[in-house]
Amino acid sequence: MIRTSVAALILVLAASPVLARHDDDDDGDYEKVMGTVHVDAGQHVNKASSVNGSVDIGSNAVVKRAETVNGSVTVHDHATLDSVETVNGSITLEEGVHISGKVTLVNGKITVGSGGEVGGKLSNVNGAIQLTAAHVGGGIESTNSNLTVGANSRIEGGIFYQETSDGWFSFFGKPHVPKIIIEPGAVVKGTLDFRREVELYVSDRATIDTVKGAMVHKFSGASP
Repeated sequence: MIRTSVAALILVLAASPVLARHDDDDDGDYEKVMGTVHVDAGQHVNKASSVNGSVDIGSNAVVKRAETVNGSVTVHDHATLDSVETVNGSITLEEGVHISGKVTLVNGKITVGSGGEVGGKLSNVNGAIQLTAAHVGGGIESTNSNLTVGANSRIEGGIFYQETSDGWFSFFGKPHVPKIIIEPGAVVKGTLDFRREVELYVSDRATIDTVKGAMVHKFSGASP
C-alpha cells in the first residue's frame, strides 16, 4: 500500500509546474520542482508541494495537502492540514498542529508535538516516530522505526509493524530491532500487532490493549 501511494505521489509531483504561485494567491497551489515551498503564517492554501525540496507551513496556516518527494515537511504551531506526505526526508508537526487525514513518510523521522492531532493513519518504514502528548486517531504503522508514544499521548487504531526481510543486509551485522516505548499516562486502543521482532517497553502507568507477536517489558518511572 505504501509503495503504491509513493509511486503515485512521485508521478503527480513530477508533473507539477516548475514555479510556485505568488504569495498573494490565497487558496491556490504552491508548487515547485526544485527548492523549498513556504506558506506564510495564517495563510489559506489548497496545496503546497515540491519534488526536490522541503515544504514549510507557517503557524495557524490552513492547507489541504502538503507533499514532497525528496525533502522535509515542517508544520508550525496550530496550523491545520488535511494530509502530509513525503518519501525521503522528515515530518515535523509542532505544538497544536491538526491533521484531519493521514501522515505518510517512507524514509525519515516523524515528530508530533504537544497537543498535536492526526485524525488518520500515521506511517513510515524507516526512521523514528516520536509523539509528545499527541493524539493519533487512525493507528500507527511501520516496519523498522523506533517508536516513542510519549507521556499522555493517545492512539486509536492500534500499532502495526509489518514483516521485514533482512536479505543480504544481514551479512553486515545483526539486523536492527525496533524499540517501542509507551510512556506513563499514554493510552493505546486497538491491537498492538508485531509481525517482526521488536523490543516493547510499556510503563506501569500506561494503558494498552491486546499485544500480538511481542513480549511486554514493564517499567517504572519516566522511561525504561
